[in-house]
Amino acid sequence: MGHLKDGIWHDEWYDTSKSGGRFERSSAGFRNWITPDGAAGPSGKGGFEAEAGRYHLYVSYACPWAHRTLIFRALKGLEELISVSVVHPDMLSDGWTFAQDFPGTTGDALFGKPFLRDIYTEADPGLSGRVTVPILWDKKRDTIVSNESSEIIRMFNSAFDAITGNTHDFWPLALRDEIETVNARIYDTINNGVYKAGFATTQKAYDAAIAPLFDSLDWLETHLSENRYLMGEQVTEADWRLFTTLIRFDKVYHGHFKCNKRMVKDYPAVWAYTRALYQWPGVRETVNFDHIVRHYYYSHDTINPHRIVPVTPDLDFDAPHGRG
Repeated sequence: MGHLKDGIWHDEWYDTSKSGGRFERSSAGFRNWITPDGAAGPSGKGGFEAEAGRYHLYVSYACPWAHRTLIFRALKGLEELISVSVVHPDMLSDGWTFAQDFPGTTGDALFGKPFLRDIYTEADPGLSGRVTVPILWDKKRDTIVSNESSEIIRMFNSAFDAITGNTHDFWPLALRDEIETVNARIYDTINNGVYKAGFATTQKAYDAAIAPLFDSLDWLETHLSENRYLMGEQVTEADWRLFTTLIRFDKVYHGHFKCNKRMVKDYPAVWAYTRALYQWPGVRETVNFDHIVRHYYYSHDTINPHRIVPVTPDLDFDAPHGRG
């Protein structure tokens, strides 16, 4: 996971020497919003009107943050409106690339560039920052709209409704405060918690991450034993944000990130809930375990220096979930 400095690529891993061994995630650098009429959103500048065919999404099937956007693209019927490029699962000295020697990769459909970093410098030649997915690109203005997944899914949730007629709302006004509270806990202790455990470089940093992770999984087991979804009977963005971590947990986080106190399948309610979300129409097509397993075990040589890709558990996500 390298970075750009003044537009120049540097192959450097996260530096945990100044944080006591803790992994600290960088903030997204592009925070504009697509809106129905092009008015400015909560951050960034205006001028990004919802239009069919105008926007392009750069993703990795392996990345849980990018996976969120693919799920919302499917749930909201945006496949024909927003095109997609998929990077190679191996993230090595050049970062994410558009190599096409792995099934499911697409190359760069817009510019034919070799590296994801080229998309960032296409928007800003002197950019400094991490080169991450997802990227939401505006083909009309030739720039990046956003690289913040939590905001891209909210754009997809409502900005294109007048075009698609799909008004299913995963961020309903009446539940927003409750969603934000649950999102905050899940992000800190689960979504990002697995990374804080996996990328820790001291025992103290690992211990500080692993305890809250399993405290939250224990809490989820109790909560989901009594509720169909996180907000009760209504599925919301909070469920989909959680899902992208749960679907990866037993395959990669349990072993590769040393999150091995328990597996998701050891929690009856959480495991059934994960299967229920996987079986939601359009969602299983966004899950690519070949990319997921290959990326984590092959790319992170600081964790797995011999790049041995292991056999992972056989899990039946299509088994009946019994959750209605």
